[in-house]
Amino acid sequence: MSTLRRMASGMVAGILALGTGNAPRAVGAQDRAAAAVDEVFSDYTKGGSPGCAVAVYRNGRIIYSKGYGLANLEEDVPITPNSVFDIGSTSKQFTAASILLLEKQGKVSTNDDVRKYIPELPEYGQKITVLHLLNHTSGLRDYLTLMDLAGINTDSVTTDEDALQIVTRQKALNFAPGSDWLYSNTGFFLLSIIVKRASGKTLREFATENLFNPLGMTHTQYRDDHTALIANRAMAYDPKEKKDGYTLDVSYFEQTGDGAVHTSVEDLLKWDENFYSGQVGGKDFLAEIQEQGKLNSGKVLEYAKGLFIADYRGLHTVSHGGAWGGYRAELLRFPEQHFSVACLCNRGDANPSRRAHQVADIYLGSMMKSKEEKKAAEGGRERPEKKEIPRTREQLQIYTGDYWSGELGVTYRIAITDGRLKVVGMLDGSGSMHASTLPPDGFGATGQDEFSLGKMGITIHFERDSSQVISGFKLDAGRTLGMIFTRRSGGDK
Repeated sequence: MSTLRRMASGMVAGILALGTGNAPRAVGAQDRAAAAVDEVFSDYTKGGSPGCAVAVYRNGRIIYSKGYGLANLEEDVPITPNSVFDIGSTSKQFTAASILLLEKQGKVSTNDDVRKYIPELPEYGQKITVLHLLNHTSGLRDYLTLMDLAGINTDSVTTDEDALQIVTRQKALNFAPGSDWLYSNTGFFLLSIIVKRASGKTLREFATENLFNPLGMTHTQYRDDHTALIANRAMAYDPKEKKDGYTLDVSYFEQTGDGAVHTSVEDLLKWDENFYSGQVGGKDFLAEIQEQGKLNSGKVLEYAKGLFIADYRGLHTVSHGGAWGGYRAELLRFPEQHFSVACLCNRGDANPSRRAHQVADIYLGSMMKSKEEKKAAEGGRERPEKKEIPRTREQLQIYTGDYWSGELGVTYRIAITDGRLKVVGMLDGSGSMHASTLPPDGFGATGQDEFSLGKMGITIHFERDSSQVISGFKLDAGRTLGMIFTRRSGGDK
């Protein structure tokens, strides 16, 4: 890092000379910038490693692009700027764009009640609008969290219908619509359903016809078929724990909206440049997609429609990252400088947001505030862990048994293993037992009738009936609040 800072600070004058007609100095600045970018990704140049593709955009053209590491470990295929990656939640801006284009066509209004298009969604007593979905202010529980709690792995094949079923079973919201902000993949998944029902086309078809093809993004698509073949696709990997090597980590989910766009850093230039040209959508569209949301209280959010609006070292930025399976992505734009960095990776421990900001420091450092470099945000701080309270086996016995959740459609079986409470399995509606997706180290007691898996932010609050017998529990996972599990059997009654 210290070497990178020295290189960045030492080339300010050379970078400023770009485009001034002083060719020898310009070439030297370009070489120094390229060397500094290479250093940002130097840890991915070791043999047999997955890695990243990066591209730097300035004034509508790519001024630097390169691949680091392998796109396919089995075939020893290198990553290039043409490699295609799953960009996870960076896809959300394309879903938002599709909704806004449908609005221009008169088929959708952002003020519409979501139940106009998805009547099977429960009535929660308050109107949830399309705009609430776009701004993450709906209060709807995150369906990916719900699927995880229900034992559905990312390497399972799931469809729109599977996701809709788990969403429509939810009997409560996290908060009243518009009263708070909470990142929710549910909202953007439901937007894909709205696109389909309002246009008669899948989100894949609509976005291809109205976004990707008009912009010449010929290597970009929503992947809604887990059997589909994608040319130049980079596979995704996770490093093995406590040992050398990697494991494959790609998703077989077929629902879209919250993610599922596959693209390359070269194709993303065309989308990025549309924010200046308005080729697709026009100027009104550009203003609307970047308009920051507001809460009922009037508080302005840092989130627009599929985009985060913020400042970085004194410069205005528009960005969004993504993470799904072993893929990681970041598209970072500095609109006032007509400058962007795209970083797409195929290893689960990559941090493309941090790396994209480091690349921006190299090229725009002279324009930034002269204070210590900020680290890219990664989703907030972990909750402070409560101190675990020792419990005997006899004290734990009263909590064991089977607990049913109608909202998840599963039964958790809780037992004592190695002196701790653990979810040892899950029963589905047919009574079949499945392995738990919760970490195997179990729950530690943190209070009276309270147990926590601190690192995951999951807490179980057991409840008692009038006879002080355990009758069920409420599960809090992040801010998926108050999900009720009713006890069916077991324990010391």
